[in-house]
Amino acid sequence: MWEMETMSGARVYLAADLGASSGRIVAGRFDGRQLQVEEVHRFENGGVRVGKRLYWDLLNQWSQVLEGLRKAASTAGSITSIGVDTWGVDFALLGPDDELLGNPYHYRDARTEGVMDRAFSQLPRDEIFRHTGLQFLPFNTLFQLIAMRGSPLLENARRLLMMPDLFHWLLSGESSNEFTNATTTQMVDPRTGTWAWELIRTFGFPERMFGELTPPGTTLGPIQPSVAQATGLDSSVQVVLPGTHDTASAVLAVPARHPPSERPSWCYISSGTWSLMGVEVPRPVINDEVLQRNFTNEGGVGGTIRLLKNIAGLWLIQECRRIWAEEGDDRSWEQLMNAALDAPPHRTLIDPDDPAFLAPDNMPRAIAGYCERTGQSVPTSHGAIVRTALESLALRYRQVFQSLRELTRSTPEVIHIVGGGTQNTLLCQMTADACATPVIAGPVEATAMGNLVMQAIASGELQDIDEARSVVRESSSLVEYEPAETEAWDEAAARWSDILQLGTRS
Repeated sequence: MWEMETMSGARVYLAADLGASSGRIVAGRFDGRQLQVEEVHRFENGGVRVGKRLYWDLLNQWSQVLEGLRKAASTAGSITSIGVDTWGVDFALLGPDDELLGNPYHYRDARTEGVMDRAFSQLPRDEIFRHTGLQFLPFNTLFQLIAMRGSPLLENARRLLMMPDLFHWLLSGESSNEFTNATTTQMVDPRTGTWAWELIRTFGFPERMFGELTPPGTTLGPIQPSVAQATGLDSSVQVVLPGTHDTASAVLAVPARHPPSERPSWCYISSGTWSLMGVEVPRPVINDEVLQRNFTNEGGVGGTIRLLKNIAGLWLIQECRRIWAEEGDDRSWEQLMNAALDAPPHRTLIDPDDPAFLAPDNMPRAIAGYCERTGQSVPTSHGAIVRTALESLALRYRQVFQSLRELTRSTPEVIHIVGGGTQNTLLCQMTADACATPVIAGPVEATAMGNLVMQAIASGELQDIDEARSVVRESSSLVEYEPAETEAWDEAAARWSDILQLGTRS
């Protein structure tokens, strides 16, 4: 950890950055010019199966957050505030007397299968989109709640808290519904910045569950005395809302030089378990074309909108690696990438967003099944399977990039890749090649940095998004990738388009 003498004159902020596969506590020291980031504590995260259901292990998550705060209290110096970001769509319910009603469900739980069709029989797809501007994913909060209708949990709920809202409540005792994560529910009107009450009433959800939407940068107050006692943190440490959806925080840390625009000059890929690819615009884009392409309008920091698409991301390779490790072949990421580099290019291609890859028991077998179903040879070596996944992701990026250009009537000049996926140099180069567009990769710690600089804005140390991004550029090592071999990717894209017609995704 930092030497204590280097802390003089600098503020320290803490980010609890909880992802679908891991969580960590990150400390950020800001000296007025640069943000120095250091991981204090990391823990594994993931779903826990109980019978037929898949849950998040909330008690372990909370215990791990407290452990991280204890470590930070003893090593990081004087701490100003803490903020939490997590994935979207998942939530907890509080009952009378703020009693937690069960463990939160995991978004990959099977209870939402077939629920979208039931929802559309009550309110047509285009009407839901007209209210919310959100893409249709089977695990959106809207469909999770519809799956719970008739449950005593829902009938007794007094408050709905998205996952980061839940942790902020545990930290401060204050309930809030932060805007960026609330927009992932498919129950917020991004044009008004309020809950889509007509839609909520149509589906019969208790209106009392939905609190006033709170913007990122809001200070909820100091940590609870019990938290101070359990961690050793000073009781004056404030709880501050960042962009609590991890992608909102990651996009804040995109080192772009141009502000949001209706004709954006850059786009981003927040790359990790999921890839979120989109542009930052000043207002929602809600029209038939966006509906047809199933793009989404999610809330960003500073009143912006993230027009984007969810893509399966490195989940494909993470799951392959997990299965191979269970079979006794536990190769490192570096070994797998080297094997992929040696494999022949463009042999087999898949649709990363095919439903078969959402939550299979065995990902390598699911990839083999897709290749058989589409009349392709089945990749057998680890390198060939990983190369298939990476090239297919790059082609999906190319497809989404073209859609973004058409939806915004613009030609972005650069693709910013941020997050853990920036360390996958092969995928970064493939993205530049497939999209025929330069890629700037970094920062790796985008989500944590976005969380931390939002707290710095709230404290008054930074003025706005532009200044925050200037700090990110000053504090990050960025890598540029120039496109090459674009003709080979043009040929692969044409063949991939034919393969998609043989798949199952609508």
